[in-house]
Amino acid sequence: MTSSLSGRAAVVLMDPCGPSMGYKPQVAERGMAVISVYTMPREHVQTRYPDHAVGDTVSLYAAELGEIRAQLAELGADIRAVVPASDVSVDKADTLAEEFGLPGNGAQLALARRDKSVMRETAARAGVRIPRYALVEEATDIAPAARAVGFPAFVKHTSGGSSHGVRLLSRPQDAEDLSALHRTDHFGRPVQAWLVEQYVRGRELGVNFFSHDGAHHVVDIWEYRQPDDRDYSFPYWDWAQIPQDDPDWQTAVDYVRQVLDAFGVRLGPSHTEIKISAGDAYLIELGARLPAYPMIDGWIAHSDLDPHRQTLACRLGEVPKIATAPVSHDGFYGANAIRNDGPAGRLVEIRGLDKVEQLPGVDKLVVGYQAGDMVPTTSSIRTVPVKVSVSAPDRQELLQRLAAVRDTVELVIEPVR
Repeated sequence: MTSSLSGRAAVVLMDPCGPSMGYKPQVAERGMAVISVYTMPREHVQTRYPDHAVGDTVSLYAAELGEIRAQLAELGADIRAVVPASDVSVDKADTLAEEFGLPGNGAQLALARRDKSVMRETAARAGVRIPRYALVEEATDIAPAARAVGFPAFVKHTSGGSSHGVRLLSRPQDAEDLSALHRTDHFGRPVQAWLVEQYVRGRELGVNFFSHDGAHHVVDIWEYRQPDDRDYSFPYWDWAQIPQDDPDWQTAVDYVRQVLDAFGVRLGPSHTEIKISAGDAYLIELGARLPAYPMIDGWIAHSDLDPHRQTLACRLGEVPKIATAPVSHDGFYGANAIRNDGPAGRLVEIRGLDKVEQLPGVDKLVVGYQAGDMVPTTSSIRTVPVKVSVSAPDRQELLQRLAAVRDTVELVIEPVR
């Protein structure tokens, strides 16, 4: 590979796809080269994110650390930061940052911040409360593992994300036929193992922090709201920020600070998903990176937090604004996930789209399917037919506006026989 980057200041972005493409203009604004490393299978990246390379000075495609190191060395750039832009490569980002002597969260616990089985082992050793679980490498072992863990139980990929491939096993019969298990994860890679874990009933929260020099600064907390109290495998129905006087706020903040310390998170953003059950918090998943939709959109539109700018500052060894002043929000915000909870079918139309954009507080409308498309039963964030970002001056008004959106939008899907 011949490169014109020899000696040029550069930032390495690990898997900057979708919302994390927002890092690229921040790097370019500083006059540095954008070196994007895509560790997901190239075909998967090109299909799912056809515009992924926009803004790259150089695009590299490599899955293994050895190959990434070799390609970066050949470029000869003066690398100033390595940024974990996606879940799939947070471990590789921190490993490379440590090797280059750059700011990061260290390599020692890097895999624990990515692989769900290592995450569970690390939490257990640190005394962090987690659901009961078992690790299996063969699908035939899922049923006995579920019986040992107890029902209801979850089955999830150890390397997955966005609830892709997650199965809820409500009773022993649900563990008998697993023929529909996904064999590739959210990032297009073959599934190597599954986590079978206790289903914790309770309130699900996403807790967002920015850390600097080991101090953890809370950004906000979002509730993952469901239409009713039934057990669920897919958490996205409505998202809504909760206020600081919420009865679970302090429990969540204190618990997640314990989690971040246990996993060696000292620098940059984190998004930790937890359940609150009978007053106790349980770790569902730690993400040592920025969250995606809808939180980033909300921050950019309704707060003084510039998430990509402040993350880049952290990784360049600078003090981010949030380390010296709390985030200021101009109200409350959330989003609807208009799902297809029925069988897969052909989309006839989506009613109410013209009206929903006129509703108060609607900031953004994302439509994932067009008339004539096949729409699967929603089981992943990427198969949500319609997403609507909403804001309001207070929590009560936010919930009313979310309900108004849901009353306005209707999916008309024709079952395919």
